Amino acid sequence: MFLKKNDTVVVLSGKDRGKKGKILRVLAKKNTVIVEKVNMIKRHTRPNPQKQIKGGVVEREAPLRVDKLMVVCPECRVPTRVGHAVQADGTRNRACKKCKGFLG
Repeated sequence: MFLKKNDTVVVLSGKDRGKKGKILRVLAKKNTVIVEKVNMIKRHTRPNPQKQIKGGVVEREAPLRVDKLMVVCPECRVPTRVGHAVQADGTRNRACKKCKGFLG
């Protein structure tokens, strides 16, 4: 999995194509992520007074497949593929394929 929580990503295909957002959760076993304000769905919920949940229709984010997303480099601000750069001390970090910048 080349995506991590708090990465900024852009959607490549589907109904939300072109939208940018921050990753809120990574579901590695299903190869999906939840992106802020992208792929919104409506859920009908039942009221639960113990958890202070009001009933009604609630909008929330649904998971998106990883292959529909591309990381936006924080340095060059361009959607890019993710590579790995080996540091002098031998550690590997994620790097932008275009500007060779550190992805965090």
